[in-house]
This record gives sequence, structure tokens and C-alpha cells, in this order.
Amino acid sequence: MTTDTFVLGGDLTVRRLGFGTAQLTGPGYWGPRGARADAVAVLRRAVERGVTLVDTADNYGPDLAEELVAEALHPYPEGLVVATKGGVVRTSDSAWHIAGRPEQLRAMCEASLRRLRTGTIDLYQLHRLDPEVPVADQLGTLMELRREGKIRHIGLDTVSVEQLEQALALAPVVSVQNRFNLLDRASEDVLKACEAHGLAFLPWFPLANGALTGSAAAELDAVATRHGATRGQIALAWLLHRSPVLLPTPGTGSVAHLEENLDAASVHLDADDLARLEELSGPR
Repeated sequence: MTTDTFVLGGDLTVRRLGFGTAQLTGPGYWGPRGARADAVAVLRRAVERGVTLVDTADNYGPDLAEELVAEALHPYPEGLVVATKGGVVRTSDSAWHIAGRPEQLRAMCEASLRRLRTGTIDLYQLHRLDPEVPVADQLGTLMELRREGKIRHIGLDTVSVEQLEQALALAPVVSVQNRFNLLDRASEDVLKACEAHGLAFLPWFPLANGALTGSAAAELDAVATRHGATRGQIALAWLLHRSPVLLPTPGTGSVAHLEENLDAASVHLDADDLARLEELSGPR
């Protein structure tokens, strides 16, 4: 039995299966993937299908994904939660630079506010902790922005349990976004910490970044055939069954693939299915 919704930060109820915007941009999350109208259509269809959590980032494009969210969905319908991220600067399709100085984080957040055409970002996630800047300074800046009403809630991306506990001592963090999927459970300890603290866990690469092949394919296909589903739908359904704090936000640039992903919410795995899928786990 799975629950369909999660209360983020104690006041934002979202459907657990959301939508991520990285795949609306080109290879390396750089530039456009295709026609702008197609990306807008995917975003609008996601919300029509009941998605209430849209996850984006300022460096997808860069800037482009946030602009597409605003173009497609502003004025935002009641109940839609838009999450974005800051703290990383892109200079090419393969160059990522962590940027966590207070003045950088403030400028990034305010730029995201403008692109998203909003006065408050529902969930602002620190895309990476900057090892060159004290954590207290990074989270202190986000706390200032929160007091100013520019951020409603604070999240973290790619952290260890130790980093999460350190952050929780400094700020009311409500979510974590780490890599986690059927084949890669290296962040299992972080997931358990999120469960213990009642935090949302937004797994990135929820579909294993296209790796649902090879030795995993046979078991996935066996379970998928039982349910008349695809491998991807089984992988997403497994996340929804795995923990009530998991909020997968798979992305795509295709309306057809979007429909397939969202239909995963209606796949109900039983104990036998879950036992078979448990055997597919990769690194822990």
C-alpha cells in the first residue's frame, strides 16, 4: 500500500510522482533540446495530469528550464509547488563550478525569482555544498532569503548523512535530493535519515539514467509483463513503494513518455514483485 501524497515542510501537500525539467534541455543540460513549444506542451500536460511538484534548476540550460516553467505554467495554479536549485555555475555542457559564497547564492536566488516570475520560491535547494565556504555561511544566506520571504523552504542536493545532520543543526531543511534508483542505492543511509526526520527525498536519475538494461532487464521484464507495464514504470513504481518519503521527479521532453511515466503511479507491486526487484540492487 502506497500513499499518493507527501506534505513538504509541513504545509505544502504534493503528489509524490512529480516532474523534473532537466530533460527539457539539450545534452549535458546545455541549450535547448528541441522546439520550445514542445517543452511548454510537456510541462502543461504534466500539470493537466495532476503533477503538483515541478523540480528545476537555474543551471539547466542554463536559465532555460526555469524560463520554460514560467512560460508554460505562470500564473501558477493553486497547489502547484515549484522547486529550483542554485549554487552551481555552468560554463559549458561539461563544466560545473560550485559557487556557494553568500553573494553568489543571493544573486542566483534573485535571478531565479525573476525567471520564474514569482515573489517566493516554494523550495530552494542548495545544488551542492561548497567545500570552500563554511556551511553556516551558505545556509545562513538561505535563511536570510527565507526571512525576506523569497524562499519558503530550504533543501539540499547530494549530501552525506553527516552533512545533512550538520545542516539540520543550522537551518530547517525539509528535503534532500540525492541519486537513488532501483540499480543504485548508495544513498540508502541518507534515505533512512530522511525517514527519521520526516524529510522529503527527491531521487535524481530515478530511471537510472537509461541503465535499465543488461542483467537487470530480464527481472524487470518479468515483473513488467505481469503488470502490463514498461521497465521504466516498474522502476518508478518501486520507488513509490520503497519509502513514503521518496518523491521521484522523472523528466522527459516527450508528451508520450510523460504519460508513460505518470501511469507508473497506478502500478501496484506485491511482495513477490518487491522481493524480485530487491535482488537488482547495485552499489550500497
